[in-house]
Amino acid sequence: MAMAFKMATTGMRVTEECKNSFLEMKWKKVHRYIVYKIDEGSKRMTVDKVGGAGEGYDDLAAALPQDDCRYAVFDFDFVTVDNCRKSKIFFIAWAPTASRVRAKILYATSKDGLRRALDGISYELQATDPTEMGFDVIKDRVK
Repeated sequence: MAMAFKMATTGMRVTEECKNSFLEMKWKKVHRYIVYKIDEGSKRMTVDKVGGAGEGYDDLAAALPQDDCRYAVFDFDFVTVDNCRKSKIFFIAWAPTASRVRAKILYATSKDGLRRALDGISYELQATDPTEMGFDVIKDRVK
């Protein structure tokens, strides 16, 4: 059984797989994004989908379900006005209006525990529909 970081507020556990995938994205640039989900039966945070280094933001948006909540982290690469290449990691709390109320509450109370386990997040977004997390919103945050 994998070691897990217990979230204080809801009893959810962040598995080693979640943390290791994040570290691979952050340091090795193996992944462009990671989608996390809560397995209500085992009370564990698990990796739902991982986007390869060649995938983009549209692939992340397509990976999020329209009727259930998820968390996602996205590694955004950009060039500053000084022509310097940079990378910032975004944390996205996805809670669409079509999702169940129980799921929304569970994800809202578990968010801080996951954020604490994933060290190195620069920005956070909370979205209930795709327009609240569009690529233009991401670009505006890093300005």
